[in-house]
Amino acid sequence: MARYGKSAQRSVKRAMHKLKEGSLKSGKNGKPVKSRKQAIAIGLSKARAQGAKVPTK
Repeated sequence: MARYGKSAQRSVKRAMHKLKEGSLKSGKNGKPVKSRKQAIAIGLSKARAQGAKVPTK
């Protein structure tokens, strides 16, 4: 059984692409994200907000 749903995987993939481009920003201050783990967390958080199948934190 998959741990994450397809839409969650897509959301994380998008976040990773933005990280590599250097256009992924974090929080209200909008600082650029440098950490791979942080990019994954942002992707999962956005997927959760959209109602995707993602385990709780």
